[in-house]
Amino acid sequence: MNLYSQIEADIKAAMLAKDRVALQALRGIKKEFIEAKTAPGANGELTDEIALKILAKMVKQRRESAAIYTEQNRPDLAEAELAEVAVIEKYLPKALSEAELTEELTKIIASVGATSPADMGKVMGAATKALAGRADGRAISAMVRQLLAK
Repeated sequence: MNLYSQIEADIKAAMLAKDRVALQALRGIKKEFIEAKTAPGANGELTDEIALKILAKMVKQRRESAAIYTEQNRPDLAEAELAEVAVIEKYLPKALSEAELTEELTKIIASVGATSPADMGKVMGAATKALAGRADGRAISAMVRQLLAK
């Protein structure tokens, strides 16, 4: 079962359970998926790879919103955003630990043949594709910089 079908099934389950937070988050996910399927240039299909990118983007947006709400002294709104993050993260693959990220990036650097910080672009291109949804872009960038500086 692909992610789109899974989300649709979970929307029905959330409706039956009267889980408002999950229902709101799942409807938001479905909206983003439908927009991606019908966007100009899209072929009407939504691969799991694209779906994972959309989910990662949604998590990032909600975390940033929660941080802003916290700065503005609105913990009620921040809490709502973080509750949606928890629902969305259930559909993302388990995030890599720092050790796992270092190991994966070391393999990518070796396969690309990067030897200096000047090769960062090549490594980042391969790393962002390989680690999509499993690691944050900033964390990947920082770790690549650190590994290439050695």
